[in-house]
Amino acid sequence: MSTSVLTDRPATPTGRFRLGRTPSLVLLASIVVSLLAASSAPTPLYATYQAEWGFSPMTTTVVFGVYAVAVLLSLLVFGRLSDHVGRRPVLLVALLVQAAALVVFAFAGGVPELLAARVVQGLATGAALAALGAGMLDIDRARGTFANAVAPGIGTGGGALLSALVVQFLPAPTHLIYLALLGVLAVQAAGVALMPETVTRAPGARHSLIPEVKLPRNVRGPIAIAAPVLFAVWALAGFYASLGPALVRGLAGSTSAVYGGLGLFVLAAVAALTVLAVDKRPARTALAIGIIGLIAGVTGSLFAISAGSTVAFLIATGVAGIGFGSGFQGAIRIVVPLVAAHERAGVLALLYVVSYLGLGVPAVIAGYLVVHAGGLLDTAREYGIAVIVLAALAGVALLRRQAPRVQPAG
Repeated sequence: MSTSVLTDRPATPTGRFRLGRTPSLVLLASIVVSLLAASSAPTPLYATYQAEWGFSPMTTTVVFGVYAVAVLLSLLVFGRLSDHVGRRPVLLVALLVQAAALVVFAFAGGVPELLAARVVQGLATGAALAALGAGMLDIDRARGTFANAVAPGIGTGGGALLSALVVQFLPAPTHLIYLALLGVLAVQAAGVALMPETVTRAPGARHSLIPEVKLPRNVRGPIAIAAPVLFAVWALAGFYASLGPALVRGLAGSTSAVYGGLGLFVLAAVAALTVLAVDKRPARTALAIGIIGLIAGVTGSLFAISAGSTVAFLIATGVAGIGFGSGFQGAIRIVVPLVAAHERAGVLALLYVVSYLGLGVPAVIAGYLVVHAGGLLDTAREYGIAVIVLAALAGVALLRRQAPRVQPAG
């Protein structure tokens, strides 16, 4: 496909008001935040659902895992679609589908509805993420790369904490948080309607729906470095989002929903702040900091679990958050500046596929082990050791491979 059919400059149609470049970039980043906030909003509610509907920790991780699977499938099928039909149409449809998922969440009466909502939510999120990431890069490559790295942490952590506060202090917690997010999505959809399109339509939309893993040659080396880091950091996030609430409440000896969302919030909030701190450092340096932070933080959390200390566990979670933020940003920055405009959505989709494999698969395995093996504490220890091994393997990959020195793609 020729790169001449695409442009990095938003083409603003005449005769209508359109958002400028910076407001458009902020809007797209805010949608990433709201989508991932919606994905983490059920985390503090799992204990409420479990008490009302009587399901096991295995069901919790299955509910979490089907979301990750749906995101994966959506990324594989729809990940390149916005390169052909434009960013705005894909985003508007994805936001509409996400709104439908929130309605199902708000009025769910059992596990089947919860599973259905998670599947629909995953499909919408997967379709949107690649278009959002590519759209931000279209507008401004440097700021877009930064926004791609910082927005997921803000959304994941903010959604978990906001949901926990709603559960703890406001009425109708299983309804209110989803209805509030629905209102946010409505405002953002109006913004997308006013946003200029950042890519010229190109033929091949139908063919793009056929899943295909095709990497530009110049990014294969960097992706080989980035993939283990992405898998490791999102595997850790998957644990905090699925079984983390029960673990933190157990350590604290409390049933408070705030404790249920606190672990994921600390992890994601520190990750977002770390992205700001390492933004000016070389990508490989950020990756190295991420790997060290992951190993140190998870090791500390294992000692905290053995000691039964909530404070030590949350401090170690913060250290792991440094690893999450630095590792994720380094992985993004080592790849996306090398990608040409017409390849952006596809490559970003692949990066998110790796991330969501890490997010979902280990969490479901952990849920099975909690029910059928050693219980929550033993599973947490085994999970932590697995993340440490993954991070160590990523470190080996970083040391053994040198990223190719090529000029950024235009």
